[in-house]
Amino acid sequence: MVTVGHFAIDLITSPKIAHSRDTLGGPPTYSSLAARKMGANVSVISKVGSDFPPEYVNWLAANKIDLSGLKKVEGASTTRFILMYDKSTGKRRLLLKSQAPPIELRDIPESSESKVIHAAPIANELSSETISRLRGLTSVLAFDPQGLVRKFDSEGNVSLKRMDDHRILKNIDIFKSSVDELKCFVNTDDLHDAFKRIHEYGVETVIVTKGTRGSMLSHRGEIWVIPACKPKVFVDATGAGDAFIGAFLVEYAQGKDASWCACVGSASASFVVEGVGPSRFGEKREVYERASEAFETLKTFKL
Repeated sequence: MVTVGHFAIDLITSPKIAHSRDTLGGPPTYSSLAARKMGANVSVISKVGSDFPPEYVNWLAANKIDLSGLKKVEGASTTRFILMYDKSTGKRRLLLKSQAPPIELRDIPESSESKVIHAAPIANELSSETISRLRGLTSVLAFDPQGLVRKFDSEGNVSLKRMDDHRILKNIDIFKSSVDELKCFVNTDDLHDAFKRIHEYGVETVIVTKGTRGSMLSHRGEIWVIPACKPKVFVDATGAGDAFIGAFLVEYAQGKDASWCACVGSASASFVVEGVGPSRFGEKREVYERASEAFETLKTFKL
């Protein structure tokens, strides 16, 4: 599996975190590590700045993440976010502090062919042309639009914006996003309508994550309500959605039932929230145990 998008350096502040510090983040971190725990070979295509700590590179390599597609741009900065969780509501506010250069066509190695590629921009770093290039390198192209529905003001405050051009979806097999991002992407508050609009472009599988309320999967005319697997303790939600799709894609690539794959994704996410940053990922056996419990309670209905 190949994940394409920016690594990030996150400063996470939350009432549940006693001492905030920089942590490694971004989809290439969480999706890749979740997929590795499920037994997949994983690599990344990403760009960072000269401020990207060598210890991050060493740690990722020690966890068997192929970094041959990682480019360090001298004189540039790594994408950095401050993530602030509200004490009373638990809602997250994002502040973009710096942004790495975009990932361009020339940054996609010829050797990037993979059974599954996950395109996951976080700050407008992937163009439609780059994603089209990825389409030709894989049989399954997954896409998380979060970085394309974000806008940033002069101080870096992050908010959501509408995306009126949906032609990018013609290249996509699996679409995954949060509820709010999905509604912005297709400009509707009706989830069923949103699913239908995404499917109209030829996207076979649509996943919407809803945090502690679980997720929904729309696949081949049916919708499954996927329960949120219960963690032993809830500390930090950062990266849970990326871990979800990483684990999901490993199972999906093996031809397993999509609803089971979503339960595996839910289970993987439940381990990530037990720690701060990318510090906790369940072993495959543990993930399967929680996924099995979720699978027994699935609810489904027609789209």
